[in-house]
Amino acid sequence: MKRLLKTFIPAALTFVITLFVSAVAINAQANAQAVAVSPVIKPSTDLIKATQDYKVSSAELLALQETEVTKAAAKLEDLRPLVAEGLLAKASFAEEEQKLAALRAKVEATQKQIADSDHMIAEITAEAEPAKKRAATPVKLVAKQYGTFSSTATMLRYNGLSGWSLANLGNVQAFFAGKFGHALPTSAVGQSATHNRLGYDHRNAVDVAIHPDSSEGQALISYLQAQGIPFLAFRGAIPAVATGPHIHIGSPSHRLS
Repeated sequence: MKRLLKTFIPAALTFVITLFVSAVAINAQANAQAVAVSPVIKPSTDLIKATQDYKVSSAELLALQETEVTKAAAKLEDLRPLVAEGLLAKASFAEEEQKLAALRAKVEATQKQIADSDHMIAEITAEAEPAKKRAATPVKLVAKQYGTFSSTATMLRYNGLSGWSLANLGNVQAFFAGKFGHALPTSAVGQSATHNRLGYDHRNAVDVAIHPDSSEGQALISYLQAQGIPFLAFRGAIPAVATGPHIHIGSPSHRLS
């Protein structure tokens, strides 16, 4: 049982961290009317459940570790008189002390894992509510003088007015870095293997790995509109069109001939 727990805990922690990163990346999906179960609530619920399971496993491991500490401490006390009487080398006694210290360090590490689980659950819960509100509030597009747009539950499309080329990407990157303090998370600049596989001409377009309903996505969309830059914003995967949520900067890609 102890060996299984020691093997399970690192794997469980990796799983929980992966889910957490994915949930932040997904942030908010289409509004509640478009789907039966909110896509924000579902990942958050799954993540909380996984974190709680991990906490339970950590608590079981902690009980085993505390038992080992108790036994090691008792053994050390039994050996102490032997050292005083010269029947046990001080080096051997010091080695047992080091073993006890190592066991106590493991207990502290597991206790921290349990505390981190509580902290993570609190963060997930705090993030879920604003994400839910953002998902329920469609991105507001202004189309009076900046071109035309269309919006569905899965996609936003803005035709724009100005000509777009990859040479203009630097301006978009500068805006994003200045506003959010980190680089624009581009997933494809120009043609990529994915677009070759899908059969689309993506040579003059950029894909940004941001959900359009997230705060960063909304800010980027507002900037692109203000600059008259065309874009497509996908709220989720669309077979043979989009592999997942992202913002496509540039005119829609045409089929490769």
